[in-house]
Order: sequence, then C-alpha cells, then structure tokens
Amino acid sequence: MRLIHIIYMAGVWVFKNGIVRLVENGGADTAEGGQRSTLRRKVLVFSSTAEVITSYAMLEEKLMTLGWERYYDDPNLLQFHKRSTVHLISLPKDFAKFKSMHMYDIVVKNRNNFEVRDA
Repeated sequence: MRLIHIIYMAGVWVFKNGIVRLVENGGADTAEGGQRSTLRRKVLVFSSTAEVITSYAMLEEKLMTLGWERYYDDPNLLQFHKRSTVHLISLPKDFAKFKSMHMYDIVVKNRNNFEVRDA
C-alpha cells in the first residue's frame, strides 16, 4: 500500500488504495525535505459589504438578493438555482461541513459578489 500526499490550496489530496480524497485544512509532509505545511482556514465574504458569511441563513439572504432561489430536490442538501443559468449550488445541510470547496463553487458562480479569504 502506497500513500501519497499532494499539497493543494484548499487542503491535502490523499491518494490511498486507488482512492483520492481531499483532507481540508490539514498539514502534510511535502515531497521536498519532509517540511510540514499548515493550511489556513478559509471564510466566505460577501464583497459589497465585506461581511463574513457565518450561517446558511445569512448566505441564503445574500444569494436571494442576487436572484438565486432555493431548490428542494434533495432533502440531504441545501441547494440554490438561478433561473437565468444552468448553475446549481449544492451544500451540505450542516453549516459545520461547509468547506472551502463549497465556498469556491459559490465564488465561481457569483463573480464579483463573493470572495474566499484566509480566516
């Protein structure tokens, strides 16, 4: 069994037994000299007001002002759809599981309205 770590902006990609997974906010030995890398926690910021998004209620309010609507297709996810696009934002129900990959998805689908910053 071979274990490989690759440092990535949003965390550490771990390849183990032919399966890849992203371990967020973790440190890992790099291939160069075994140095330890510590990644910073990320926060989602609403650009126009510089507010850090601290709850799904707050995020939903901001998304609604941008034309997004709640989508109730999957009871295990919090989803938003914008009628004028094919975009769908899917988030875990539990805000504690809201990770940087979800934040970047929101940023890509809402250019100039959100940004991801180091906490």
